Amino acid sequence: MFRAFSNSQKQNLFQRKEIKTMAERSYEERMQELKQKREQLMARERELTKRHNAEERKRRTRRLIEIGGITESVLGRPLTDQDKVRVAYFLKLQEQRGNFFSKAMNEDNVGGDADA
Repeated sequence: MFRAFSNSQKQNLFQRKEIKTMAERSYEERMQELKQKREQLMARERELTKRHNAEERKRRTRRLIEIGGITESVLGRPLTDQDKVRVAYFLKLQEQRGNFFSKAMNEDNVGGDADA
């Protein structure tokens, strides 16, 4: 496996037989090198997935905080623990009575102005 060597350094290593060419390596050596590369790629994939999931959690947390802020602004007071239950109950009732919340959230015109 080559590191960040210059061409002249690589040439010197080949001449001293410290690095074998692909043809000089045994089947086992080549397989081992491929396994190492696969492990490195899998580790990079796990890291990328981990980073993506962290970003998604941050976005979701931000949305939830914003929704809580909007709710408090509409109520004109801070939310209490009992308010969480009331809001959940209210939204469930709206859905049971005709999906009013879902319909309102999926409307194209923001603000619910039908005449706009």
